[in-house]
Amino acid sequence: MRKLIISAVLGGILIVASLYFAGVIAGSKDNRRPTAPKVIKTVFVDTVQNGTVPLIVPANGNLKAKKRVELYSEVQGVFRPGSKLFRTGQEYSAGQTLIRIDASEYFASVQSAKSVLYNLLTSIMPDLRLDYPEIYPKWQNYLNSFDLDKTTPPLPEMDTEQEKFFITGRQIVSNYYNVKNLEQRLSKYTMTAPFNGILTEALVTEGSLVRPGQKLGEFINTGLYELEVSVSKTYGDYLKVGNKVELSNLEKTATYVGEVTRVNGRVDQGSQTITVFIEVSGEDLKEGQYLEATLEAREETDAIEINRALLLDNDQIFVVKDSILDLMFVDPVYFTDKTVVLKNVPDGEVIVSKPLTGAYAGMLVKIFNEGPTQN
Repeated sequence: MRKLIISAVLGGILIVASLYFAGVIAGSKDNRRPTAPKVIKTVFVDTVQNGTVPLIVPANGNLKAKKRVELYSEVQGVFRPGSKLFRTGQEYSAGQTLIRIDASEYFASVQSAKSVLYNLLTSIMPDLRLDYPEIYPKWQNYLNSFDLDKTTPPLPEMDTEQEKFFITGRQIVSNYYNVKNLEQRLSKYTMTAPFNGILTEALVTEGSLVRPGQKLGEFINTGLYELEVSVSKTYGDYLKVGNKVELSNLEKTATYVGEVTRVNGRVDQGSQTITVFIEVSGEDLKEGQYLEATLEAREETDAIEINRALLLDNDQIFVVKDSILDLMFVDPVYFTDKTVVLKNVPDGEVIVSKPLTGAYAGMLVKIFNEGPTQN
């Protein structure tokens, strides 16, 4: 019995001790959440000062030589070698022979026609001496200057009707124009370079048989190029001939200055764009090269230009008032791929100049520094 009482007392003491320590442990636990530290984000700002903003219209296209000649044959014959090989990339100076077609057979027919004309002139000289002694010296001088190996000289002026009837009746005039026609065609057997340039296409080789109407190649001037670009019809009235244009290559490693030389007066019905031609020159330019152009269409007064990422819902931007962000409604007038031109932003307004993640109206911010005045 005594042992039972002792065991009961010890059990009660253990239960009371367990409850006490459980209460102490439970009371030591803090269920309150820690207060989050208040983070004030830093923003970059600019002070607005409205001014004149040029509206730059981006465009692009491929260069084409302003002077180019497609070479076609008007006669038939064998292509003979010249001083230079007729190959792509070959350079020629103005006046150098590009193509020489064998004209031996045709040259003989020209000489035959010239000899017929010469014989006719010789046959009328006795009659001129007897019947028209006053005009005899003139025709005698012409006959003396007649050279079968040179181009036929123009006929002397016929002053009287009797002289015209006499010369025409002896078929001098008809034979003369027949010879000039043959000489003109003989000149087509040789093609010369009309300007300094380079052969960009060669479709025949020496020894080939050339036929009338056959394309032989293409020759361009490498000193002057044109860039054909299409811009929206909205800016058609502002694009003027003579405007300077800044051009750059695709890698942005080289820039050039071009000039608007022509503006098409017709709007493309499908794309509603206007074609503009820009003239540019440069030693390192090549035909077919891709260039990007920035055309100054017009100027917008009382406006500013900002990063397009700063525009919210196409009509709002963030401003800072007493270290608190606020939204301001604006009027965007022109968009580019990176910037936007705005109006109705008062001078002196402090606007956010760089995008801020998680920004909202009423947010407490800290200004990092005063950036350059926004124009």
